[in-house]
Amino acid sequence: MSKEDYMNTSVQEPPLDYSFRSIHVIQDLTSEEPRTGLRPLRHSKSGKSLTQSLWLNNNVLNDLKDFSHVVSLLLEHPENLAWIDLSFNDLSSIDPVLTTFFNLSVLYLHGNSIQRLGEVNKLAVLPRLRSLTLHGNPIEEEKGYR
Repeated sequence: MSKEDYMNTSVQEPPLDYSFRSIHVIQDLTSEEPRTGLRPLRHSKSGKSLTQSLWLNNNVLNDLKDFSHVVSLLLEHPENLAWIDLSFNDLSSIDPVLTTFFNLSVLYLHGNSIQRLGEVNKLAVLPRLRSLTLHGNPIEEEKGYR
């Protein structure tokens, strides 16, 4: 990726925000309009978003089937995805697809249905992960959660 492309893809860009959309399956993102914020979303010439942040919180997702494919349709540089908010959905596990986004630094998974503490170990391969939220999941009742 050129320096210009990298500079045009920024965490400072507003997020691609699909929160509170009653989304059941990831594929629905391709037909759903993202929420608008105070700052407009910037897009590439191909029409894809230039952001590094994807907010999918407060929906009814129970799996991430086709996540990589759909993200590649929405973002100009999916490999730069740095922030994913999947909080307040119905995910029962941490899908390995999340470990393919090596620039991920913020991952919100609070308020889901994740039951096994061992699920978190999958994320050890993410070198830039700095913020992970898991509160409000059944795993917080497991010994050693903290």
